[in-house]
Amino acid sequence: MALDIVPITLAEANEFVKRNHRHHGKVIGHKFSIAVADVETSKIVGVAIVGRPVSRFLDDGWTLEVNRLCTDGTHNACSMLYAAAWRAARAMGYKRVITYILETENGTSLRAAGWKCIGQAGGLRWTGKRKPEVDLYPAQMKLRYEISLEG
Repeated sequence: MALDIVPITLAEANEFVKRNHRHHGKVIGHKFSIAVADVETSKIVGVAIVGRPVSRFLDDGWTLEVNRLCTDGTHNACSMLYAAAWRAARAMGYKRVITYILETENGTSLRAAGWKCIGQAGGLRWTGKRKPEVDLYPAQMKLRYEISLEG
């Protein structure tokens, strides 16, 4: 199947996430969203929503975060989206892009797109004042991946 990167609105990307993501829902805002589509049918098979880092400690003005990446399972769609997110961020002047995956996910698509695992990040659950009453995702450690100008 031939795939192509195409533009998508936040509303359309959030709708795709709502229908297809295993454990996350929509996001409120973004810097940009992109999609990958089947060239023959123009059907969207994956989306990436990229915004400011959730961690205020990483929000330095030069870093973006892939807040959601979701596909329907189409081969190579994830790695295409991660690579395209980095190209777009770089073109906008950003120096680093980060993302998080669950510890049980293997990160193959990230590594295929040139990202590096930085190590464990965060905790099992949200804490503090913004802690939701119900867990919004599986209670697992996360792994942080990044790609940057420094390599």
